[in-house]
Formats: sequence, structure tokens, C-alpha cells
Amino acid sequence: MSTKSKDWRTILSDYSLVLILVVMMIICSVANENFLKLNNLMNVVKQQSVIIMISFGAMLLIIGGLLDLAAGSVLALSGVICVSFYQKVPNVFLTILVAIVVAVLCNLVSAVMVTYFHAPPFIATLAVQAMARGGALFYTSGTNLYDIEGLTFIGQGSFLGIPMPVYFMLACLIAMSYLTKQTKLGRSVYAVGGNEEAARASGINVDKVKVLAYVINGILVGLAAAVWVARVNGAMPNGGQGYEFDAMTSTIIGGTSFSGGVGTAFGTLIGSFIVGFLNNIMNLASIDSYLQQVVRGFIIGVAVIWDIYSKDKKSFKKGKK
Repeated sequence: MSTKSKDWRTILSDYSLVLILVVMMIICSVANENFLKLNNLMNVVKQQSVIIMISFGAMLLIIGGLLDLAAGSVLALSGVICVSFYQKVPNVFLTILVAIVVAVLCNLVSAVMVTYFHAPPFIATLAVQAMARGGALFYTSGTNLYDIEGLTFIGQGSFLGIPMPVYFMLACLIAMSYLTKQTKLGRSVYAVGGNEEAARASGINVDKVKVLAYVINGILVGLAAAVWVARVNGAMPNGGQGYEFDAMTSTIIGGTSFSGGVGTAFGTLIGSFIVGFLNNIMNLASIDSYLQQVVRGFIIGVAVIWDIYSKDKKSFKKGKK
């Protein structure tokens, strides 16, 4: 095979997600004339920013062979508590900090169950999901919380024409890209997700890595919660339902292997935009909301099957060598 052919294959492999996103946007623009309007694109980016922040946390956990099914419920609990706090102490910075602390504490519960009690991440985070959602409903007696006028800027305001949620999302992108590529913790997460026993044998404190991964996930979910309540102008104890699945869908479409050890922040970003623009074109086309769920479920299935197929193909090639 020629070097030129290999170069083209490498380029297609490295930028396949970007190409898919571009092709999808072209098709969507042909299907609906409103799709490429600046207001529509900016709304999609703004709406997707919260999911993207949660997706970065999901990405880190999945790379490390972990999982979080509680992100949406924790988002709701963090949201109602931080709004309640803001109504008493109208300080934006402290309110964001409160949201982060609540989410980190919830994730520490998951981490303890996974590392010290050896509960499967699926079961541990499912339990936290129920506790967080119940806590949010109990705390508010099932009612929504409003009156956060001074907090709405971080969710609805803009700076230099760019919505504030986008700045938070970009900050998370930069932080997660640096963490996964440039830090010892990032390399350890990949090692643990790739082969936990080998990572343990090489001297990596596997339990510590898992706990820190859940803590970072908590920071991202808490930050997303603060931006979310500011964007929707209040806190809803029933809000955020299904956000964890949207995050995992974005992550898997973005190239993160559900088997662990593989994934990038940039890929997750592109995966999130693919999901966001797909949801947007379905809304513009007035596709039934129930049918949209079918489409999203189908995409998750295809992404997981492709991940398994790609991994099996690589394993076959290595065995052949």
C-alpha cells in the first residue's frame, strides 16, 4: 500500500467525526432552510453546553471503566440546593461552589460504593440516582424554585456576542483535554480502563484513581447544574431526567470506547454536537417526540455495536501479527 494511501486513511480515521458532523449539517441545511440560521445554531450550542459539560465527566469515567447513571438526578439535587442557597446568599461564585460541593458529595458516595464495597458502577450509581432524585423532591416538596434574577446571567447572558454557557463549556473542554493528555492522573485513568490488573501491577493506586475520576465528574455535573438553573430561570426537582444517557450517547458517538481505555475530550465535544444538531433538525422537522426517542436509542445501539466491532477487528489484526 502506498504512503499516500496510508496518509488519506489516517486523515479519514483522525477526522471522521468532524466529517460526519459537516456532512450532517449540510444535509440538515438542505432539509430545512432555518437550520443554518445563526440564531438556530447559537441556540443549539447554548442548549447543548450543559450536556457537553456532563459528557466530559461521563467520558472520563467510561475511559476508566466506570459509569454514572446518576448525573441527571444529581444535577437536579445540586440545582435546587444552589438556588435555595442563592435566595438566602445572593452570591454567584458561592452559589456555583455550593452546586459543585453537592455534586461532588453525591459522586463520593458512588466512589465509596465502587471502590471500598466493590459494588458494580451500574448498581452504585443507580442507587445514588434514586437517592439524589428523592432528595431533590423531598427538599422542595416537589415544587419548582424560582426568583434567581441575579444568577441568570451565567446561563442567559453573553459576552462579546457569545453566550456565557459556551465559555463554561470551553473552559471544561480545555481543562479535560489537559487532564487527559498532560497529567499523570489522566494517563492513570486510561491505564485503569484499559487493563485494571495491569495498572495495579504497575503501581497505580487504582482505587484512588477511581475516586478522583468520580470527584472530577462531580465538579463537572455541579458546574453544569449551576449553568442549567441559570439558563432555565429556576430549579426543578424533576429536571435533568435522561441527561446521563444524552451524555453517554455523546461520549460513545465521540469515540470513547465503552470497554474503557479509549476516548478524547475533543471527540466527546463533536459527538455532543452531532447529537445536538440531530435533535434540532428533528424538532425543526416536527418529528414526534416519542419517535425521537426511538432514533436516539437506535443511534446508541449503532455506536456501541460499532465500538465492539472496531475493537474486535483490532484484536484480530494483532492476533494475526
